[in-house]
Amino acid sequence: KNSGRCWLFTGLNVLRAQVIQKYDLGEFQFSQNYLFFYDQLEKANLFYNSMIETAFLPMEDREVEWLLKNPIGDGGQWTGVVDLVTKYGLVPSEAMPETYHSENTSALSNLLSRKLRADGLELRKMAQGKIAREMVFMLKNKKLTEIYQILAFGLGEPPLQFSWQYQDKSGKISDAKTFTPQEFFKEVVQINFDDYVMLMNDPGKEMGKLYEIKYDRHTQEGRNWKYINLPAEEIKKFAISSILANEGMYFSCDVGKQLESDKGILDLQNYDYNSLFGLNFDMPKQQRIQTYESGSTHGMALMGVNLTNDNTPDKWLLENSWGNKGYNGYLIMTDEWFNEYMFRLVVNKKYVDEKTLKILEQEAVLLPPWDPMFLMDQ
Repeated sequence: KNSGRCWLFTGLNVLRAQVIQKYDLGEFQFSQNYLFFYDQLEKANLFYNSMIETAFLPMEDREVEWLLKNPIGDGGQWTGVVDLVTKYGLVPSEAMPETYHSENTSALSNLLSRKLRADGLELRKMAQGKIAREMVFMLKNKKLTEIYQILAFGLGEPPLQFSWQYQDKSGKISDAKTFTPQEFFKEVVQINFDDYVMLMNDPGKEMGKLYEIKYDRHTQEGRNWKYINLPAEEIKKFAISSILANEGMYFSCDVGKQLESDKGILDLQNYDYNSLFGLNFDMPKQQRIQTYESGSTHGMALMGVNLTNDNTPDKWLLENSWGNKGYNGYLIMTDEWFNEYMFRLVVNKKYVDEKTLKILEQEAVLLPPWDPMFLMDQ
């Protein structure tokens, strides 16, 4: 609805497909609200820690300025799913349903941002004084309990344990079993996140290199977003292998460009502004990224591909999180659109060649959080 949690829906939809297949279910949903609660709590903690660590930098320093401009938000990407699920586990949607503020996040986000900025200045001032570091972090933890209270009011309080049973397609009902969220993840999902790699197509950066974005993690102990930069044609080969093996993937793109929303079609030929105005609006992908004209704005699950007689793709199928809009809840993109507006794909390493996986052994090039490719999926 009115939230920027597409990255959560997308990541959980990829995991959800495995659960449906494993238990032969007709329908199943994870609780996005459960992970969103901890996402917001952890982002608040990251912001507080960053304000303490940068306390001796001037207010006009670009890093401090970026932190105050971006204290919290509801966007994210695949590494956020990994960080949160690894630490907090998963629960079915019935264990922590959606609320008004989980589906309409702007008011809650604005309130949290206001409090975090005020608290951040207080922690910064305290860290600059002759006060024991332990006292600064004691105050930080007190402020985190206040963030927890705000989140509990808006989203509900996360369950520590719950009972779950299911009905399969044949109508058989399982016995009820009690789980903690961590137990549910380990028993029901059974996935090793280390088996997955994030691929990116950014023509403005050297191909075949490993990159890392500073501050792009969702928990203090989590991992910054790292990706391998590759040509689009190479990324397609790995995506096709995954789809043919019946495994969907986390996919993000600039969804608002050349979208015919009623039919759910992403096609470069949808709108011809050049002919309409008699002007040239074209920009190569590299320049669109560098000028913030284009960036990753939305995450979806890449679920299907149409292969022509010579086994080359001409269309792709994306499972969206906008309800039943578009093509019955899906979007169809042309292969040409994939080239121009696809940005990142997360795929199981078993579908990636050894030459590409070898790039993971490189020391990552660290990029600042304001790099154009940092844009969160929403």
